[in-house]
Amino acid sequence: MNAVHVLNGPNLNLLGTREPETYGFATLADIEARLSALCKSRGIILHFRQSNHEGDLVTWVQEAGRAGEPVILNAGAYSHTSIALYDAIKAAKTDVIEVHLSNIHSREDFRRQSLISPLARGVIVGFGALSYDLALEAFLARTEAADDRPHRKQIVKSISHAQKHPWQRRKREQKK
Repeated sequence: MNAVHVLNGPNLNLLGTREPETYGFATLADIEARLSALCKSRGIILHFRQSNHEGDLVTWVQEAGRAGEPVILNAGAYSHTSIALYDAIKAAKTDVIEVHLSNIHSREDFRRQSLISPLARGVIVGFGALSYDLALEAFLARTEAADDRPHRKQIVKSISHAQKHPWQRRKREQKK
């Protein structure tokens, strides 16, 4: 993973002052600084953006998809309403982890349904600003697991067996 896109929807620019009993006291700048440090230490480019406009989020998801880069998405209220964002994620064919600062399942009924969740690689809710860190760690763990390629040993073993097999067959044929 060379880069990750962290996309934030409406009203997230108000973090730290908007309903801190629900969303916490961390600001969006605090979250960006923490993620930036984590990414920098691993040589990963962080694209961190926020918009109150649905079309911006759609465009940014499409950009991430074209680049083949994963997305950490807190779409805010658009999670529950945006078919355009749903369609953009589906078309982008890139990994998305949906995050929410609060536990949307313990809030009002209209917040309990996310249009994004069925398309997401995973969903992290209710851990406040830590939700973003957890999403980044999940992407990093998946990348590291892919780099370790535990299945590679099986592939090498299969290739070795295939290479041995013709030799063993020739040896049997020579004995006849």
